[in-house]
Formats: sequence, C-alpha cells, structure tokens
Amino acid sequence: MHSLRTRITLLTVYMIVIAVTIVTLLSVVFIRNKERRESDQLLLLLCETGERNLDNYFNNVQKSVQKVATFAKDDIEGLSTEQLERHIDHVGLYFEEIAARTNGVLTYYYRIDPALSDTVKGFWFTNLDDTDFVEHEVTDITLYDVEDTSKLVWFTVPRHTGEPVWLPPYITDNLDVRVISYNIPIYWKGIFIGVAGIEIDYTEMAKQVESIRLYHNGYAFLNDAKGNLFYHPRIDISQLKPEDKIEIPDGVLSESTFLRYTYDGIEKQAAWLPLSNGMRLNVTVPTSEAEGDWQLLITEIIIVSTLVLLTLSTFTLYYTRRITKSLEDLTKAAEQLDQGIYDFNLEYNADDEVGRLTNTFKRLSNHVKDHISDLNTRAYVDALTSVKNKGAFAVALDILQMQMNENKEFKFAIGVFDCNDLKLVNDQFGHDKGDIYLQTACRLISKIFKNSTVYRIGGDEFSVILEDEDFDNLQILITQFDTTAEKITAEAQNKWEQVRVARGFAIFDSTSEENAIDVVRRADQYMYSNKREIKKAKPRSFA
Repeated sequence: MHSLRTRITLLTVYMIVIAVTIVTLLSVVFIRNKERRESDQLLLLLCETGERNLDNYFNNVQKSVQKVATFAKDDIEGLSTEQLERHIDHVGLYFEEIAARTNGVLTYYYRIDPALSDTVKGFWFTNLDDTDFVEHEVTDITLYDVEDTSKLVWFTVPRHTGEPVWLPPYITDNLDVRVISYNIPIYWKGIFIGVAGIEIDYTEMAKQVESIRLYHNGYAFLNDAKGNLFYHPRIDISQLKPEDKIEIPDGVLSESTFLRYTYDGIEKQAAWLPLSNGMRLNVTVPTSEAEGDWQLLITEIIIVSTLVLLTLSTFTLYYTRRITKSLEDLTKAAEQLDQGIYDFNLEYNADDEVGRLTNTFKRLSNHVKDHISDLNTRAYVDALTSVKNKGAFAVALDILQMQMNENKEFKFAIGVFDCNDLKLVNDQFGHDKGDIYLQTACRLISKIFKNSTVYRIGGDEFSVILEDEDFDNLQILITQFDTTAEKITAEAQNKWEQVRVARGFAIFDSTSEENAIDVVRRADQYMYSNKREIKKAKPRSFA
C-alpha cells in the first residue's frame, strides 16, 4: 500500500509530466509556425523590394516609349516622302530628349515599315559605352520575312500583335548584345506606320536581381509562367542554345505566393511576385537555413523537458506545493509565449529542477524574442550604412499618411539627398571606395539631422523625415549641412572621402498635398534642381 506522500509525489510527477508536455508541444508548434511565418514574410519583403525596384526600372522605360508613341501619332501629317522625312526629324529630336532622361537605355529606335516607304527608313541610336548616343546604321528590314515573328522580333512581333509588348531577352541585331525591349506599333488612320522602342541592357537587369541575397545561400531568379528561365545566378543563360531546355523543379510554377520545392537535392522555400513586363521574380532560400534556428530551439526544449521529467521523480512531498505553484506560473508563461507575449515574470529561482527549467524557459523566450527582433532588424536596416532602409521608409510614410489624415495641421518636412558622381568614384577608385563615399555622406546627414531618422532609399539616395526640433530649425540645419560638406570636401585627402551631395527639402503643404508621397516627389524635384546647380558650378570629374 502506497503512502500518502508517495501517492502525492506520483500524482505531482504525473501532473508535471502532463504540464511540461503541453508546454513543450505548445512551444514547438508556436516556434515552428511563428518562424515559418517570419521566414515567409522576410522572403516576401525582399521580393517586394526587388519587384518595386525592377518595376520602377521597367515602368520608366515603358512610359518613355509611350510618350514617344503618342508624340509620333500626333505628329504624322501624311505619307509622302517629304512628310515622312519631316516626321522622322521631329520624332528623332523628341526621342533623343526622352532617352536622355531614361535610365539604362542601350538603344532607341523608330523604324518605318518598308511597305510604306523604301527611302524613309527611320533611325537607330545606340549607347554601348555609357557616354553619348550615336546613330547606328539601321537594319535592312526588307531582308527579313516580316510575317516570321521568330526573326527581327522587335519589329515583327509588335507588327503582328498590333499591341505594345515587352520582349524576353534576345541578342540584338548587329550589336551581339543580350537585351530586353519594350516596343509600340505606330498607326495613323488605321495604317501601320512602324515601330518605336527602347532596348535595355540585360546585364543591368541581372545586376539588380543578383543584389537580392538572403542568409548564406539565398538568391533571386527570373522566369515566366510557362517555365522559361530568364536569369539565374547559378546558370549562365547567355550560354544556353535555343534547343537547350532548363528543367524547372515541381512547385516553382505554382500560383501560390509561397513555394516549396526541391532543387539539386536541396529542399527550398521561396516567394514570388509578377513584374510589369510579364516576368516572375522569385526569392529562394534553402529550408535548412530558414528554419535552422527554430529546429535547434525545439531540440533544446525536448532535451530540457526530458531531463526535468527524469529529475522530478526524486522530489519529496515537501516540495510538492512549491513545485505545483511554480509549474502553474510556467504554464501561464508558456500560454503568453504562445500568444506572442514575451515579457512575463517568473520569480521561482531556486537551485533545483524546476528552477533550472524556469531559467531555461526564460532564456528560450529571450532567444525567440531576440531572433524575431533580429529578423525585423535585417528587414529594415541597410547593411552598408546601418541606417534604416527603403522598406522602413515605406512604413514611415504610411505612418505619416495616417498622421496627415488625422490632423491637417500636422507639420513635417522631407529631405532627399543624392550622392553625386558615385559611378565615377566606383569606376575610378573601385566599389570599396564607393562604399566609403556613401558612408561618409550618410554620417554627415545623420550628424546634422541627429533628431531625425535617416533612410537609405536607393543606391546613392538618402532621405530624412523632419519633425519637431529639426523641422523648426530646418534652414539652420541646411546651412550647417552645406557648410560642413564643403569643409569635409576641402579637407579630404582622398577623393572618395569628400562629400558631394545634392539635397532637396519640401515642407508639407496641407492646402495642395494629400499624400506623403507628394511631399517626397517635391523634395526630389528640389534635389534635382540643386544637383543641376552643383553641376553648373563645378565640372563633373574626380580626376
């Protein structure tokens, strides 16, 4: 017959086994689900950032071609040789102006259908060395069958479809350069006149995708809904022959935003978003890297739980009440942890099994809290300058928008900064010196606007949102910034230690602006105006 003490001890151990098992299972389920959601959201955040950057790039090109197409349609007076020649001259001047304001243009062209005129062919300008556009001899369209859309695709495809079209990567005629292009067919009174388009360098697009990295082995790639692969950091697409077919892993072409698939024997998870030119941007990472931390935490929980259960069988009746209360506190803490509440109070600190379990659980909670905080930091902090990044800036603008909606008298200003001649620094001294050039400018911005948050919103662009004290002292701070920048530049021993920054500031005007992004655009305009003034005052050279 068991004694009361034995029965109470056995009952206590039995209840503790149940409690600890529940805590362990809840922790395992919570951590696994939480970490999986966080890793998916991190992938999606990177994908959204990349999608915005690429779509801005593509939309800029698309809008430029649309402006030229509209101008061309309005400019046509007739179809005589003299009228077409005059029309080509007008469009050429307008296209030159548009192309100069469009980033990443490799070539631009406006070609007249040879069926319309055998003397007026149009024009083709190229910029292969990133200096100035030069006129190139146009391709003889009459040498091709214009009904064959597999050849001379920039002309035959829009002619065939009658619609504006983004073309996938191809080797451009006579230049042997891989490009992608946006083309619009031009019609006048229902008559097909020709095609206007812009070709952009495939490598520039590839660089933007290549810059998207996560963990040790995460990367981004481009494909389409049919499985055609346009860019992959581990596959040289340019070396593939037309008959070569890349096998797309099962699951990559799913319509779900979040993907799970196996590639080269490695389980992976990814997120994808569609781009405006029809491609799909995918950000992928090995599952072992994305879920490695929570798997280790689960193992630790299981090990600790097992040790505690083995030890508790030796406890005496004397500790039953204390153990029971302590486990009740621990169970409540686990429930808070399951709800995402990490700040709880566990007072039991005795040097026994329950005390060690309590301390281990607190450390585990702190590990989870720190890990989630670290993920948020990675998502919203720029790695090079340690200031907030473009994602954080988007969040800040959303908060500003809510404040503007609630209070029309809300006062703030936005500053936009652009590091002049970063490309020259990179080209002449190397990208490591370009990083120093950016960091020096960022330190100055952070120092002068010390009461405001600084954001890196682009490769060479920064922004600040000024409120309260910095808003009240805006003109003083601008003067301090300009004076300090000139002093640093004058005292710099090396060109990359100088601070050459164009800046623009815009104060929110509630009478004319309803959206925070409107203030950003106005500040951006002032910045470009300041940039032009700087370039007029000093030659563009670091020599």
